[in-house]
Order: sequence, then structure tokens, then C-alpha cells
Amino acid sequence: MTSSTSPKPQLVQLGVILTDRGSRYAVSGAPVTTRAEIDAVLATLKRDRAYAKATHNTWAALLSNGGLKADDGESGASMVILRMLERAELQGHVIIVTRWYGGKKLGGDRFRRVKDAVRAYLADQGFGC
Repeated sequence: MTSSTSPKPQLVQLGVILTDRGSRYAVSGAPVTTRAEIDAVLATLKRDRAYAKATHNTWAALLSNGGLKADDGESGASMVILRMLERAELQGHVIIVTRWYGGKKLGGDRFRRVKDAVRAYLADQGFGC
């Protein structure tokens, strides 16, 4: 007999994987198929006080009906994540890059740090990059 409720998506948190001029970056992700599952993953992540108080929790997902993304104040960063998901052909997965601002603006380097975080997640999960 099968259950009528689907299990909660399994959140994978790699924690803080890099720092740049005081800013700390972490990456997390989970398999998802709907916006509701993305919202559940984000809620789970933000139950951790440190993530709830982070400066940015930028995310993107490539679902069967298209891409979804949110910058959470880090303008343009979610598009970087979405493009990397498209290149990796990783559908049905949300990746969240968390940044705790360190007091110094990074300019364009912030996009490089987002890419580094996504690459680390993809490599950790065996998706390549």
C-alpha cells in the first residue's frame, strides 16, 4: 500500500564552504518537484537561526514547467544558480546559496563566489559541473 502523502524533500546542507573579505558563503539543496516543496525546503533551512538571520538566501530551481528563482536581495545571483542548473541539466532540484555579509562589497566577485558554492554542491552530490 502506498502513502497518500509524499515525503518531505531531503535537505542537504554543506555549511560554510568559503569566505571572501569577511563574507561567508554556505550552500544547501534538495530534490523538489513543486513550488510548495521549494517553500518547504526554505522553511526547513530557515529553522536554523543562523540561516534565518543570513543576509541573503538566494535560490533557484529547474522544474518540469520551467525555472524558478529568488535573489533575496543579492541582485542577479539567482540567475547564476539557474544557469548552472541548466548547464548541468539538473531538473527537479533547488540549490540555495546563503551569504552572511562581511562588511565589504565584493562587486562582481560575489557572482564568482555564488558559482564556487554551486560547483561545490554539484560536486558533493555527484552531479558534476
